[in-house]
Amino acid sequence: MTDLSASADTAKNEGGFLDDRKPPLLELKGITKYFSGAQALKEVDFTLDLGEVHILFGENGAGKSTLISIIAGAYRPDAGTFKFRGNSVETFSVHYARNLGINTVFQEFSLVPQLTVEENLFLGAERTRYGLLNKFEIRHKAREVLDQLGFSIDASKQVSFLSRAEQQMIEIAKSFRSDSAVLILDEPTASLTNQEAEQLFALIEKFKAQGVGIIYITHRMNEIRRIGDRITVLRDGKSITTVDASISEEELLQLMTGRVIDQIFPEINFRPSKTMLEVKGLSTSNGLVNGVSMHVSQGEIVGMAGLVGSGKSEVARACYGISQICAGKIIFEDCVIDNPSPRLMLDLGLFYTPSDRRKEGLMMTRNARENMTISALSTSTFSRSLILRRRKEVTHANQYAKRLNIQPDNVESLVDHFSGGNQQKILLAKSLTRKVKIFIFDEPTVGVDVGTRVAIYQFIAELCENGAAILLISSDLPEILHLTHRVYVMRNGSLSAELQENEINQESVLRYCFSKEAA
Repeated sequence: MTDLSASADTAKNEGGFLDDRKPPLLELKGITKYFSGAQALKEVDFTLDLGEVHILFGENGAGKSTLISIIAGAYRPDAGTFKFRGNSVETFSVHYARNLGINTVFQEFSLVPQLTVEENLFLGAERTRYGLLNKFEIRHKAREVLDQLGFSIDASKQVSFLSRAEQQMIEIAKSFRSDSAVLILDEPTASLTNQEAEQLFALIEKFKAQGVGIIYITHRMNEIRRIGDRITVLRDGKSITTVDASISEEELLQLMTGRVIDQIFPEINFRPSKTMLEVKGLSTSNGLVNGVSMHVSQGEIVGMAGLVGSGKSEVARACYGISQICAGKIIFEDCVIDNPSPRLMLDLGLFYTPSDRRKEGLMMTRNARENMTISALSTSTFSRSLILRRRKEVTHANQYAKRLNIQPDNVESLVDHFSGGNQQKILLAKSLTRKVKIFIFDEPTVGVDVGTRVAIYQFIAELCENGAAILLISSDLPEILHLTHRVYVMRNGSLSAELQENEINQESVLRYCFSKEAA
C-alpha cells in the first residue's frame, strides 16, 4: 500500500519551498467526464503538492464537484490520467481513496440523522473488541476529535437534533478521525461562525505543516487570502488557468465568469413606508427565542445578524408558523395572527425561504417546474375547478427560470441535477408564483458562487425597490453591511441591538453579537 507517512521535512527544502525533485501529491491530466451524454469535465489538468492549500474556484456548475468526486473515488473518469505520489491510480472507489489517505468533506452532508454524533463520526470505521462494538473507545475517540477541533458538541447527542452549523462541524470532524494525505473541503465554512472558521483555518495550517495536501472549494475571497497558495479556475467544465492566490479579486472574478463584474453589491434606494410585519415580545416553546420585538416595513431590507444558535432563524420560523409560539404577538398588516401556519401566512402574503434548501426548501427528486409552482397550485393562476392548468404552469415556470437565469434552462430537469447555485435560484423562484408582500430570506446565498450571489442580490434589491418588505437573515457579514437599511442583532435568543442605517458597521454588529447588552 502507498506510504502515507510523508512529513513537512520531506515536503519542503531548506528554503521553505516545495521540493521540485519530488512528484506532485496528486497529478491529473486530461480528465474528462460525461453524464447522460452531457460533458461535465473536458480535459481538466490539476496538480496538488505536499503541504499546499490549492483552491478550486468557479461558478456553480463549472465542474468543481465532479472533479473532487473523481479524486474522492466516487466517479471514474471517462478519459485522462490520475496519479497519486507518482503512481497511476486505476481503481476508483471511495473506500480505495480513503485507504490512500484521501478524505473529503462534501458540501451536502452524509450524516445519518437517527444516529448519534459519535456513531456518525466512526460510521464505516467502527472500533471493535473481541468482535464486538467498543462503544467506550468510540466515545473516547469521538470526544478526542471534537476537542482537537474545538467543537463543543455532545458526542452522545442524536444528529437530527443538531443545528445545520453543528452538523457541518460533525461533517468536518469525520475527515479528521484518521491520518490524511489529501484533505478535500467543499465550502466547509458555509454554516460556521467567524470563530469556528478560525479554528478550522488553524487546523488547516497545522496539517499543511505536516505535509498534507488540501483541496479547498470556496467562493469567499477572504478565505482564499487567508489560507490559499494556488488557485485553479474552472469554467464550463474546463480548467482555465492556475494562478497564485495573490491575484486580485477583479482578475479572479473575470477568469471565473469570462466577464467583468464591476460591483458585487447593488445600490438600493430604500423607501420605507407602511409597517407590514410587527413582532411584540415573541417567545417560542423551544426556548430559542425570548421576548423579541421587531418590525419590517415596505420598501426596506431589514437584516438579522447573530452567531450560530443565537435564534435569528427561529424568529422567522415562528413568524411563518414552523416553530410554536408560547408568548407574544405577530401582527401582519395591522391584524393579529393568533395561530400562524405556513398555509395561512402564504395566503396572507408572507414567503419564507429556509436556509437548508435540500432538507426543507426543495423536493430533490422532482423537476424544477414542480418545485417552483408547488406552493401556488391552489391559486387561480395554476388551477381551475380543481383541474391543474399545466400549460400555464409550464409557461410561468419558464418565465421564472429566465428571470433568474437558471441553468440549464430546462424546467423539466430534476432539481438534484442542478448545481447548488441554480438550486438556490429555483428556491427563490418559488416566491414569484404568488402575490407576496413580505419576503423572509434565510441565508439566501449559502454555498453559491460570486456570479450567483450578484444575481441574488440584484433580485432582492429589485423586490425592495418595487415596494416589498424584506427580512434578510444572514451569517455573511458583508451581506448585512451592504444590503440592509436596519439591522437587528440577536444573542442567546434575545435582541442585543437594533442598528439604524448610519450605525451599521462591522465593529457594531460584531460587538452586539458577543455583548450582553440588551436592545
